[in-house]
Amino acid sequence: MTGSIRRSRWRAAVTGGIVLLVAAVGVVAAVGFGGGAGGDRARAGSAPPATATVTRQTLADSETADGELGYGTTRTANAKLSGTVTGLAATGSTVRRGKSLYLVDNEEVVLFYGGLPAYRTLAPGVEGADVAQFERNLAALGYTGFTVDDEYTGSTAEAVRDWQEDLGLAETGRVEPGRIVYADREVRVESHQVDVGDLTQPGQAVLTYTGTSRVVTVELDVDDQRLAKQDAKVTVTLPDGREVAGAISTVETIVQAGAAGANGQSGDPETKIQVTVAVTDPKALTGFDQASADVTFTVSERRDVLTVPVAALLALAEGGYGVQVAEGDASRVVAVTTGLFADGRVEVTGTAVTEGMTVVVPT
Repeated sequence: MTGSIRRSRWRAAVTGGIVLLVAAVGVVAAVGFGGGAGGDRARAGSAPPATATVTRQTLADSETADGELGYGTTRTANAKLSGTVTGLAATGSTVRRGKSLYLVDNEEVVLFYGGLPAYRTLAPGVEGADVAQFERNLAALGYTGFTVDDEYTGSTAEAVRDWQEDLGLAETGRVEPGRIVYADREVRVESHQVDVGDLTQPGQAVLTYTGTSRVVTVELDVDDQRLAKQDAKVTVTLPDGREVAGAISTVETIVQAGAAGANGQSGDPETKIQVTVAVTDPKALTGFDQASADVTFTVSERRDVLTVPVAALLALAEGGYGVQVAEGDASRVVAVTTGLFADGRVEVTGTAVTEGMTVVVPT
């Protein structure tokens, strides 16, 4: 999926505003304004061609990207055992801790929870974070008689024999890495990569799986990484036009293979930022399987601030910015300090600027 960004209108407005600011310097000099609050008034006959009102509002700098409704990142369970595939968890089914993902030679390969993959045989005398992760799972399944720590002891081996007996495995007290697949939590089986009856070898893809919650996934260019802030609030616009509140749950850096060229060779790989968004009301996603959705990221927000159109800003000869305030048949320039730019408007502050004022918008 391509994470195309549709920039907020304020960027175009800022560009247009800068052009007007350059031209406005000549306007200020020609009219003879001093550029500060309470400057000399211009007489009738120099009335502005267009005006706008100083408003008080919430101003948000936001960007919208294309997202995809689904179950999040797809991952692959690769075999670590040689043999014949004799069973596969059904596609679309949910597999929880201790349950079987697939069977090799009619022996279960089960799901445990954790972020560290199984990479070595666990046996008495082995120590490490992988031991602690395994023991936490064994304890969560109700097996006792050992201490959950980073040491695989004889007591751990006894509990493992009980576990192996319940699974119908040889009661060795040792745990081979091919017997367990680790995932962060329960998983949804997305697809089968082999059929029952196929021979499998270590490294061969057996099935793919995802999380079980409906989420929205967005791929951003690296240049847009500033949008991808953990727990940041976003707004999701569904295919039917409804808006749903959400928050960024995970941010990952991924590398995509380059597209194949005319000579059949792959292009340079491309780094992307993959953002997963969890919506506040998951029921709102019911009825949508694989579909697109718009995700609006709010980079910054200013509440209850005074704003004017960007085009109303004037570049003052002595530096800084001002706005030309229209008062009846006269006008004056007052200095302002600018803040956030968004949606064609800009936050302004200044002792002489108040809500409801009329300002000139040069054309």
